[in-house]
Amino acid sequence: MLRIGLNLNNREALIAPDYGIPELLGLGARAEELGFDSVWVGDSLFSKPRYEPLALLAALSQRTRRVALGTACLVTTLRHPLQLAQSWATLDVLSRGRTVMGACAGNVAEDAVKREFASLGLDHQHRMAIFEEGLEVLRQLLTTGRVTFHGAHFDFEDVAFHTGTEPAPLLPEQSPPIWVVANPSIGKASATGLSRAARRVAALGDGWLTCCRARHPDEVAEFVGMIETARAGAGGTMDGFAVAYQVTIALGETHEEALASQRAYIDAYYPGFGDTVDLADWGPAGTADTVTRWIRTFADAGVGVFICRFASLDQVGQVERFAGEVLPAIRPTTHVQ
Repeated sequence: MLRIGLNLNNREALIAPDYGIPELLGLGARAEELGFDSVWVGDSLFSKPRYEPLALLAALSQRTRRVALGTACLVTTLRHPLQLAQSWATLDVLSRGRTVMGACAGNVAEDAVKREFASLGLDHQHRMAIFEEGLEVLRQLLTTGRVTFHGAHFDFEDVAFHTGTEPAPLLPEQSPPIWVVANPSIGKASATGLSRAARRVAALGDGWLTCCRARHPDEVAEFVGMIETARAGAGGTMDGFAVAYQVTIALGETHEEALASQRAYIDAYYPGFGDTVDLADWGPAGTADTVTRWIRTFADAGVGVFICRFASLDQVGQVERFAGEVLPAIRPTTHVQ
């Protein structure tokens, strides 16, 4: 069965009228009632200011009982892995083992994102190496509570969340799944670059999280195949490996109404950015039937988890509409409370 998540949009809580932290937390609880499987928040330091994701997930862990809690995505390169492991283990215990870490290296196509790296004393040109090493350190700490690692950017010899006086090391309730973000453009990226990205996802992740190729289900299917090949080459399989797509949706009575909603949202969320990208690659804008068809198409391409972000200044209205008109069509057993 398809799993459907909701991005609670912690940047929009700074932008939209009548949508702040109380409304965001309330919408997370309502998403659980409506039948969503997970709730997610995004991350940015100051290039696109928003409320801090781990603090929000901690609050949501106390407002919900069932839904998974995730980041889509957390820029792990901007956080020291020791401190991040401690914070994430605490969050996982608070949520009773419901966390999913969507992890990304950080997109430095924008100057503002490069400034985030520089402000923290990091060289953005080394972000992929920092990202890969950081995930290896995180994996050890979140699995065993200790780490020995010798790399170019991190060097630890038997560092542990354990002094010997505690009964056991500080650990999460589960070994949290890590979904590695990659947004490959099959038609533009080199074969070497695509292969490297697939191997990275296959080696470091329990899943693949992507976005922004909403008109290209064939590319998603092709990259899933590349991940499968990479995992097989390392003696693994795709059993239990998640394929997740974060899609930006605008629902309306008509296609025109949905496009207008999408444009107003993009202009507020990313000033000037909407004129430089093809918004059709972000996700479907249209009626419930349009969105349902899009989800089914990408499910056929191999996506098992959809994280829905709504391109509207009316977050609550869009979520209720999606739950009432789209969820029952793609999961007929869903009942709106």
